[in-house]
Amino acid sequence: MSDGLKIKHLYARAGFGLNLEEAKSKNKSSLQKEVRQLLKVSSYDEIKIPQQVLNLQKKAISMQETMGRRQGRKLEDEVKKYNKNIVMDWIGKMTEGKNPLLEKMTLFWHGHFACRIKMPHLAANQINTIRKNSLGNFKTLVKDIAQDPAMILYLNNQQNNKKKPNENFARELMELFTIGIGNYSEKDIKEAGRAFTGWKADVVQGEFKFVERQHDYGTKTFMGKKGAFNGDDIIDIILEQKEVSIFIARKIYKYFVNPKVDENKVKEIAGVFYNSDYDIKKMMQFIFSSDWFYGGKNRGVKIKSPVELFVGLKKILDVDLPQQNIMKIVGKGLGQALFNPPNVAGWPGDKSWIDNATLMLRLNLPHLLLLAKDVEVKGMESFSRKPKNKSADLRPFIQEFSKKENSEIADDLIHHFIHPPLAMNKGLLYKRIELSTPEEVIQKIIFRTLSLPEFQMC
Repeated sequence: MSDGLKIKHLYARAGFGLNLEEAKSKNKSSLQKEVRQLLKVSSYDEIKIPQQVLNLQKKAISMQETMGRRQGRKLEDEVKKYNKNIVMDWIGKMTEGKNPLLEKMTLFWHGHFACRIKMPHLAANQINTIRKNSLGNFKTLVKDIAQDPAMILYLNNQQNNKKKPNENFARELMELFTIGIGNYSEKDIKEAGRAFTGWKADVVQGEFKFVERQHDYGTKTFMGKKGAFNGDDIIDIILEQKEVSIFIARKIYKYFVNPKVDENKVKEIAGVFYNSDYDIKKMMQFIFSSDWFYGGKNRGVKIKSPVELFVGLKKILDVDLPQQNIMKIVGKGLGQALFNPPNVAGWPGDKSWIDNATLMLRLNLPHLLLLAKDVEVKGMESFSRKPKNKSADLRPFIQEFSKKENSEIADDLIHHFIHPPLAMNKGLLYKRIELSTPEEVIQKIIFRTLSLPEFQMC
């Protein structure tokens, strides 16, 4: 397998694919160079919180205190409308950012630390925390998430105090975030819950606060150890267990390598992860530098998530859409509304992404982006790109293909866009096209290629 094909596979998994210009620029590159480049994260811009959001949030809290909860809720509803701004900012970074692996890792951890967030400033704070740590140290990431205001609210740690401990966060910390079912006891959950008492959120400021008078300073017995443990101590003890590295390595393998797990490879990944003191970057470097990552059984076997599919298409076609349409397509239509997972376990992924309703929208998505036609989605109103919005920019394709035969264009597009072997007769991509200009011919072949079921895979 050539380095070119390996690089294509690498960017499909470690990023959101390559547009035509990017692919051409990497033709003479080496795999080792591209792995190093992906892992070399430059400084990144944080997702910004609009000042009007902070002003409205403060006003909402003030109104609740002076005029009652009902009046405050009206303003809260106004604040929530800005969530789409945070989503759009992040999608923009996924599409155009200089650090594709950082954004892909952030998307992975966003699903791992699943959290429903209604307030945009809390959503921005959490995703910035994840992005900052997404290729850093897992222990630091877990501790920062444990003090994240949105997570504290979502898993009820705001109600956790020494008189009435709440165990929700402690349970999910072990079951879903670190070590997995079967590696802790109910007693461990109760004792961990006590350790996290007094860990609160300042909702207005979007900050963690520790309320001393509500914290249980008593002795706890946790995973065979005794002490006046606090939340940080609990996380340290959990991460001493090698089972954590196996639990995380298995999820990483499913997401980046193959939904069908090879437990021998998981053990290799876990060993690197544990022995590096939970260095995420070293774990990913090991995966992307391993020959088996590029093996035939691991290519073209992963169904793209809605965000991966959408961002990939947006990147390829360089097209803008109104915010409301993007929210409808990715969230309501395809089933992955960022900051709104189905439950604390996150999105199940793999085959759950596709059913009778989502499949039709998936296959018609290039039609919406490329040809600006209405797309009817069962159970939803139709939506379309208005003429005033930017059309797909096909100039790179026209420059590349204008002097080629239709069959050559199809071959090149299949090579660029499709990962698994093509099941259909490729002639169907370019036959029966009766249009007036070469540009229209190229547009039609691109549309047909992007509408193939194989394009849903990476």
